[in-house]
Amino acid sequence: MKKYYFIVVIFVFGMVGFTNAQITGSVLDEEGTPLPGASIVIKGTTTGTTTDFDGNFTIEASMGDILVVSYIGFETLQVTVNNTVMNIRLTSGVALSEVIIVGSRNPNRTATESTVPVDVIDMTELNNVAPQVNLNQILNYVAPSFTSNTQTISDGTDHIDPASLRGLGPDQVLVLINGKRRHTSSLINVNGTFGRGSVGTDLNAIPAAAIQRIEVLRDGAAAQYGSDAIAGVINIILNKNVNELTTTVTTGANFTKNANDQTGGVDGATTNISASYGIPLGDNGGFINLSGDFDVREDYSRMKEWEGSIFNAYNSVERLAVSQGMDLANLGDSDVVSLAQNLPFLTQDDKDLISGFTPEELHSPTKVYSDGTVVFYNPLSNNTTTEELAARGQQRSDYNMRVGQSALRGGRLFANFSLPLDDIGTTLYSFAGISSRTGNSAGFYRLPNQNRTYTPAYFNGFLPEINSSIKDQSISLGIKGMVGDWSIDLSNTYGKNSFLYTIGNTHNASMQNASPTFFDAGGFSFLQNTSNLDITQFFDDVMSGLNIAFGAEYRVENYDIVAGEPASYGQYTSAGQLITVASQSPSRDFFGSARPGGSQVFPGFAPGNELSRGRSSVAGYFDVEADFSEAFLASFATRYENYSDFGGTINFKLAGRFKATDNLNIRGALNTGFRAPSLHQINFNSTSTIFDNQGNPQEVGTFANNSRAANLLGIPQLKEETSQSVSLGLTAKIPDANLTITVDGYFVKINDRVVYTGQFSPSADAGTGVDDIPAVYSGSQLELLNILRQANATAASFFANAIDTESKGLDIVVTHRTDLGANWRLKSDLAGTLSKTKKVGDINASDVLRNAGKVGTYFPEDSRVYLEEAVPRTKINLSNSLTSNKFIIFLRNVYFGEVTEATTTVANQQVFGTKLVTDLSVGYKATDALTLTIGANNLFDIYPDRAKDEFGNRSDGRFDWSRRAQQFGIGGRFLFARVNFTLK
Repeated sequence: MKKYYFIVVIFVFGMVGFTNAQITGSVLDEEGTPLPGASIVIKGTTTGTTTDFDGNFTIEASMGDILVVSYIGFETLQVTVNNTVMNIRLTSGVALSEVIIVGSRNPNRTATESTVPVDVIDMTELNNVAPQVNLNQILNYVAPSFTSNTQTISDGTDHIDPASLRGLGPDQVLVLINGKRRHTSSLINVNGTFGRGSVGTDLNAIPAAAIQRIEVLRDGAAAQYGSDAIAGVINIILNKNVNELTTTVTTGANFTKNANDQTGGVDGATTNISASYGIPLGDNGGFINLSGDFDVREDYSRMKEWEGSIFNAYNSVERLAVSQGMDLANLGDSDVVSLAQNLPFLTQDDKDLISGFTPEELHSPTKVYSDGTVVFYNPLSNNTTTEELAARGQQRSDYNMRVGQSALRGGRLFANFSLPLDDIGTTLYSFAGISSRTGNSAGFYRLPNQNRTYTPAYFNGFLPEINSSIKDQSISLGIKGMVGDWSIDLSNTYGKNSFLYTIGNTHNASMQNASPTFFDAGGFSFLQNTSNLDITQFFDDVMSGLNIAFGAEYRVENYDIVAGEPASYGQYTSAGQLITVASQSPSRDFFGSARPGGSQVFPGFAPGNELSRGRSSVAGYFDVEADFSEAFLASFATRYENYSDFGGTINFKLAGRFKATDNLNIRGALNTGFRAPSLHQINFNSTSTIFDNQGNPQEVGTFANNSRAANLLGIPQLKEETSQSVSLGLTAKIPDANLTITVDGYFVKINDRVVYTGQFSPSADAGTGVDDIPAVYSGSQLELLNILRQANATAASFFANAIDTESKGLDIVVTHRTDLGANWRLKSDLAGTLSKTKKVGDINASDVLRNAGKVGTYFPEDSRVYLEEAVPRTKINLSNSLTSNKFIIFLRNVYFGEVTEATTTVANQQVFGTKLVTDLSVGYKATDALTLTIGANNLFDIYPDRAKDEFGNRSDGRFDWSRRAQQFGIGGRFLFARVNFTLK
């Protein structure tokens, strides 16, 4: 009997050993490369492990258990345990099935199972096949709801591209890195571009080589993440790769019919060199990854020929004086009269008239009343452009501007670090980045016949240049682990962006001969430090799963403006004295016009602009997400945030998802949101040269809302924007067709939206300032005039909560994957967005503004167009990637909807039609380590519609394509070649 009992015991223990075996194995990719850090979890349990750096794993499991194996960038695989040794291969994953970080604090949530729409963009593939190398342009062509374009003739905005989500403002999108808030740029957009008056995040300060994937949350999330997340959230996940060195060299240029001022050929050459390398740390999956790049981008221009006036007869007199060796700076009235007699294109009557002028008449230009009546005629102010170009041996194109792309040179380096400290998940982590970028752009050409040009210094006028120095630093440090069953994450994130201007090939006209030609114009910087405590726990035994999250945030911000040198901002008398009081008179040109002060194209910041302003905010949030059943998921989030400068706000979000079938989910969300006015909007003040719709320059001062100028005009104090939004959508999978579909509609209402106003000028007393009646100012208008004079400005603009808006739209994403034979695989992604934003209700103007009839200046018509129609409201993207063991063929077609010219004159608002842009690249894997790629962006050399003469927006040939309404830029066809070398 004992013998049989012993046999039974041995049999039972043997069965236990067989059913609860120690399973070992490895996880590999399609090519047999180990995948370190892959997750292996027994389905329906919390039991799991990860692979080591050789891709190996060990787990206690029973025969028949199902292992869920996942790895970022690969499709999740479920494998039944049927052996004690298992080798598992993963295939490149469908992005929508990856576990996401943004939009949900549930650590197990995927994009198709989430309650809100999230796009997951795999950067590994794009870095290999896409023509674009900077992050803004990569997203512009990949994510239809994302818009960003290179700007031109827009001061600092030429160097940092504004970007938006769902057609809302650049400052209504929150950017995270590894789930932590990213600081914004120090630049505020005040020139004529989409996003005017807003502050965005400089995405191009982040090297694409450092990014593993990007998650784009297309839904309001202020209740989860705080201020700025009205339009959505972009979360950038950094590389974790180890034991792998990846280097990439990409070079290309525009091979286009309109290159080199529309003469054809090649221009705008770009080269980018990037590298990424990581090493393992410890035995529990720790790592440090360093990724960076360096790029050089040359400028290009698409202006064909200046068609306006360049010279007057006085400039012709100057030419004769120079030919006789005379000093233009000391040219006397008698010299002018004498030389004018030798101008062949003046009639004898003209010459006699000049000879008989008094000194006052000689220095007075031709004067014409508003009804066309000529009340005084001076031949020296006649247009002599045609004759003078011939005499000087020049062409009109010699006076072209640089309308197109600025030149840039820069480098970026990012580090991503993680070090597990024990076996239960305690991890020390950090990521950091630095970038330095210099840029060079040009402004409007200063012509010889303008009072802005001091011809003794620049005989033929000059093209002033803006040189930028943009530096960005950031570091985040945190520790996460378990306290009981709670996951704790404590972190601190610091970031700073600075933007300094040096202005070259320019002049302070009021200084005359004493002016330098290169100026330190000052600049600004923005600093942000954010401390976070996040606590979460997932209860798998409550209902079908319950996730609780709560936490707190403390954020400190600081904004600085740094003054430039005196010559960069000052206006001077003819005796060379800096003007400090209204009674002083500036130096004047030959015809008596006051010469403007400051460095031409960009006047520097004055000591009166200089400031350092800070604020802090504290926030707390609570977030619960419950799977009431396998079919129904609901989440609720609330967040209270209090700012030191404008008070507190509380916001809510309610979202749900219903699983109608195994392959069909219906989801929706309701939320409120807010955006605190940025420190930039509250404090920015400066004087800059703005060109109106006719291309005429004026000095416009931007004043803070607490300034005396704002008080005189009735500009109210800034307050926060508030929003309410709703979204409804569905996600569907059709397994037999290998299709994944998401469709989401949304509606967003924003109250008290911050905009940059039009330009307010002092109003002259009734009956004055007309024809030859001198303007007379009194009362508050005289005070405003004196304030503007002190700022070296002729008009004033402000930031204001001027309007309420509504945005609605539909986003569609379809993903398909299929195998073509044994060696080829085709992946296709169709994504589209249809959106519309409009101003609703009355303009939020004060009684002072209404009584003065200034409401149309407070929110002018061009601002409405920038808001509603200056970027495509429809964008559709179809990408096809065909791969084999040796080849990668990438084809992408992007449809851009129509846009409208942003101008205050309704009759001049030309609509630019829809366009289709095609990208194509072919990659060849020469060896396991070497991949060669050639391709094109805008293969068929498509351009936006040209500006038509009848709309009056060409500005005498400056802008054959709109600079105010951008679809996809005006670079034309871009051809590139890329070499990718990877060592494992």
